[in-house]
Amino acid sequence: MNFKFCLGTENPAKVKEIRDILKDFDCEIVLPCVGKFPDETGITFAENALIKALFTAKHCRNLHAVAEDSGLVVPVLGGMPGILSSRFAGPNADDGKNIEKLLKYMTNKNNRQAYFVCVVALITPSGEQKFFEGRLYGRIAEEPRGQSGFGYDPVFEIPEIGKTLGEITSEEKNKISHRAKAFRQLAEYLSMAV
Repeated sequence: MNFKFCLGTENPAKVKEIRDILKDFDCEIVLPCVGKFPDETGITFAENALIKALFTAKHCRNLHAVAEDSGLVVPVLGGMPGILSSRFAGPNADDGKNIEKLLKYMTNKNNRQAYFVCVVALITPSGEQKFFEGRLYGRIAEEPRGQSGFGYDPVFEIPEIGKTLGEITSEEKNKISHRAKAFRQLAEYLSMAV
């Protein structure tokens, strides 16, 4: 085994996606039993990723602790939904409600450019902190298309292929996504560091 790390997340869809992204790396992902994660009180993706990584590190002695924060940024909406992407329509909102609110805000907007961002925070066993960032640029579609993925995938269109992330396979998504870019940077770093 090349490297091993603790992944701090409560989202099973993210766990599956990250495992798929890193399938070509010789690594083991450990999911610590940490209980409820602390509230994301940061004002940036990096701050929120660090909050989760530091919490994870307390439960993963002698292992690298990793956590990420990601979301959708729509410049014409002043960067919303941003760090509030998963709770854009309220604290108990689901993907459908978040998409519905986003499309309402996008009514009559000509500029539909958007990007996904993912920031991965790494805490080494010695306490060193490192960050890795990935972005995926696209546009907000006029209506949801496709059943794949999760979150805003059905309304995030990649202009080069004319499809939303909801219309492509998980294998295709995991080659181009913001999360794939950030976690590949992490994996390359850990491959060299361990």
